[in-house]
Amino acid sequence: MRVAISGVSGRMGSLIAKTISESTDIELVAAFDPVGVGEEIYGVKISDPADMDRILSEKNPDILIDFTNPDACVENVKIAVKNGVNLIIGTTGLSEEQKMEIEREVKEKVVAVISPNFSIGVNIFWKLVRNAGEMLKDFDVEIVEAHHRQKKDAPSGTAVLTGDILKSVGKEVTFHSIRAGDIVGDHTVLFAGIGERIEITHRAHSRMAFVSGVIRAIRWIKGVKKGIYSMDDVIGAF
Repeated sequence: MRVAISGVSGRMGSLIAKTISESTDIELVAAFDPVGVGEEIYGVKISDPADMDRILSEKNPDILIDFTNPDACVENVKIAVKNGVNLIIGTTGLSEEQKMEIEREVKEKVVAVISPNFSIGVNIFWKLVRNAGEMLKDFDVEIVEAHHRQKKDAPSGTAVLTGDILKSVGKEVTFHSIRAGDIVGDHTVLFAGIGERIEITHRAHSRMAFVSGVIRAIRWIKGVKKGIYSMDDVIGAF
């Protein structure tokens, strides 16, 4: 699989690039970021995102991985779809309007795996949260999430989707966000009843938890029918 990465100089992008460089079945063929243009990362020069259309056309990757920011992500999706390049999108902080715009762009033109969290554990966490929400009808629900001090969006994309899952089973939720130190990502759902409480927690010890899911998604995309998928689809195929 031939892969391009947008946001390659960021925490996730650089770690994905490193992991791909150690793989025998995935090749990094293009890298984009406004930071470090012209520098080399694992044998590929970092290109200005403004040149993405031309480079995707020249390099013809199978997949564009996007871990950028909401505005950049929407534009990158348009360019990828124009060039027939499949997508893995991990960018968070997207507004509802931006999510709808991405869906309109993708439709059934390419394959797109979109998730605010590519960790296998978090996707199991979501299933547990849904089950608990369905059963604990009279319990109050609070969502607590913690990330490193430089994370801009709050609540996190993972917390927002957790809230959406709980709302879908009739629960009202409140979010509490912590931004401190170098916390990779902690998410806890607290179900509080009279005289007892249940807490469901996922803690990411390192970003490799997310990268492993991205690599699994890369390998899964080949041969899949065009459309939009979640990590639940990817995990369910293994």
